[in-house]
Amino acid sequence: MDAIAPTSTHPSDEKPSRAEAEAAVLTLLKWIGDDPAREGLIDTPARVVKAYEEMFGGYDSDPADILGRTFEEVAGYDDIVLVKDIAFHSHCEHHMVPIIGKAHVAYLPRERVLGLSKIVRVVDIFARRLQTQETMTAQIATSIDDALAPRGVAVMVEAEHMCMAMRGIRKHGSTTITTRFTGAFDDPAWQNRFTDLIRTR
Repeated sequence: MDAIAPTSTHPSDEKPSRAEAEAAVLTLLKWIGDDPAREGLIDTPARVVKAYEEMFGGYDSDPADILGRTFEEVAGYDDIVLVKDIAFHSHCEHHMVPIIGKAHVAYLPRERVLGLSKIVRVVDIFARRLQTQETMTAQIATSIDDALAPRGVAVMVEAEHMCMAMRGIRKHGSTTITTRFTGAFDDPAWQNRFTDLIRTR
């Protein structure tokens, strides 16, 4: 059977209009077997597109802009800077269903430090894109490494994937852990200190 050619008139690199995005949601509502004309669904296409603008707003942000400002006054501090339990919601790039978890991000300053809210915002930027957990973990570490040039960066992400809980094997409560270590954190002693700090309450 011949492949069906796409009907869009847009080049592949051109963003569809809001009306086209809403029409796509309308098509999906029909495809799953519901009636888009019933009262509860009349405004759903517009609501979904508006929600997508928020949930996937990370495409409109550049981590380098967020991390551009650093501070030199560290008063000789040379130990771990850790922001832990950063809650996030992302979406699996394979099924576009939620990934819900938390990130722990640390670095060892060399000469400069970041505002702590910047680390949280970087996690948020990458989370608000279609992701795999492995990629997101690496992206967070690399962006901080590039912006700050610290002695090392450590990132741990713990998350539950709804593509496992809602479909497929349907196993609730399973957590996936990914890590990325750079620089001094390649040393197991620093890795152990990082994980000990994360587990300390």
